[in-house]
Amino acid sequence: MSLQIGDSAPDFTLPDQDGNLLKLSDLLGSRVVIYFYPKDDTPGCTKEACNFRDLWAEFKSNGINVLGISKDHAASHIKFINKYDLPFTLLTDLEPCPVASSYESYGLKKFMGREYMGMMRHTYVIDKYGKIELIYLKVKAATMAEQIIEDLGLN
Repeated sequence: MSLQIGDSAPDFTLPDQDGNLLKLSDLLGSRVVIYFYPKDDTPGCTKEACNFRDLWAEFKSNGINVLGISKDHAASHIKFINKYDLPFTLLTDLEPCPVASSYESYGLKKFMGREYMGMMRHTYVIDKYGKIELIYLKVKAATMAEQIIEDLGLN
């Protein structure tokens, strides 16, 4: 089974950086960008987070929530947020990463000849009705936010 544009987004409840539980279905009525990323404060993940940060005003003025999801703990998220002044929510999906798995964003990865299970860099845009509006499986970390704004016709 693979998620398609128009499918209902899998609902979830995950803790944010402050330990508060966030439920996706509580955000119905507004668009949501969910971006899965491997690890806080690593080069690609920092570029992606900072791209969303730099375009935050555009997302906010269009009523779009941005949620970053990794398997990092809250303390790591807080350091990452503070270091780069990130204005959006980061969520923790601990291994075996059930939420990322439901979004087909956790699985077998290869790096330098080694295979391991990990978070994949995928991004989903969910419309105000809870349906998947856009799917990005080949993410360019440095320009993901710009791509979404362009694809939604917000620029």
